[in-house]
Amino acid sequence: MLASVGEVDRRRLVGAMDTIRSVFEGVLPPRAVVLRPPLPGDLGWVVQRHGALYAAEYGLDATFEALVARIVADYATSHDPRTEAGWIAEVDGAPVGSIFCVRADEGVAKLRLLFVEPAARGMGVGGTLVDECVRFARRAGYREMVLYTQDVLLSARRIYQRAGFVLESATPAFVYGVDVAEEQWRLSL
Repeated sequence: MLASVGEVDRRRLVGAMDTIRSVFEGVLPPRAVVLRPPLPGDLGWVVQRHGALYAAEYGLDATFEALVARIVADYATSHDPRTEAGWIAEVDGAPVGSIFCVRADEGVAKLRLLFVEPAARGMGVGGTLVDECVRFARRAGYREMVLYTQDVLLSARRIYQRAGFVLESATPAFVYGVDVAEEQWRLSL
């Protein structure tokens, strides 16, 4: 029966089977976070979820989704797998988060597009994604990692601080249809 089912749907089926088993056994299994490289369809999901969720939670307009689409398109068309990578976080076979490590400059990596679905927040997904991104940057030989965020993204900022990133600058700006402070963070690797 599973021969005609694709890899992504097989993982979803296994997750659903674990849920069924836990209901009948009356025990909630630990929900494991699995990181994997982006598969076909995942990059579109990254753009769509960033656009929809950031609009709903922070009031960002379509120009933010356009930025995410450009970042994803650049990654998809020209990334070097030796120095750049992306990850999709899954829980129970469903995508719940993303992150990308791309080259910013000679010796400098850039953390991009950290995202965690609301239902998966509090499970350590964001920290797991950031830790993997930093590990990859170190293995790829970068000497430091930078990132851009906004002051309203409080949970992400806490994750970055726990990972050792240091806030370098905060500049008030009107971007993506809202007033924010644009922040630059840096981590020595």
